[in-house]
Amino acid sequence: MGARKELDEPPEEFLAAVEQLRSARLRSEVASEEMPAPQRIAPYAAALSGEVTSEGKELGTGRIVLLHDPAGNEAWSGTFRCVAFARADIDPEMITDPVLSAVGWSWLTDALVSHNARYAAPSGTVTTVLSEGFGGMSEDGSTAQIEIRASWTPIGEITCHVQAWADVLCTAAGLPPLPPGVVSMPNRRGPRS
Repeated sequence: MGARKELDEPPEEFLAAVEQLRSARLRSEVASEEMPAPQRIAPYAAALSGEVTSEGKELGTGRIVLLHDPAGNEAWSGTFRCVAFARADIDPEMITDPVLSAVGWSWLTDALVSHNARYAAPSGTVTTVLSEGFGGMSEDGSTAQIEIRASWTPIGEITCHVQAWADVLCTAAGLPPLPPGVVSMPNRRGPRS
């Protein structure tokens, strides 16, 4: 029975990575909290959700999931994988811009580079959606959203990858980047009950 329990305990490298995930300092506009992680994708997983708010208004939402398979995964080119999601409302006029999806993807790669978050095997999608109200909903007008879904294999510490994800959330939500050298105060809600 003791050997089985030992096999079920998460490996030290995963526990260290989860601590890095939890300790990432995010912009004050990003409120994050731990959330249940998917259980079938990898033997070990941890996740954070995030909401971007400014002046009391929710501007964007997302999540980042850290996966770990000690045996490695050929598709990941490693033993860890970050899976991220970011969604925000955008100006409906932006939806017709043919480069919007490519720009959305560059928000991720630029954020990873700016946080010195080394990575391998990136993949993902950028989706833009325009909704128009008709009939009884015609007064609602048009709304548009951008959604970025991405995964990559993190190299090194996880903290900088989480910070990059938070920057993608803020950029998608239309917040300007922080000036160089400015460090934001963290905004954590704590674990969900």
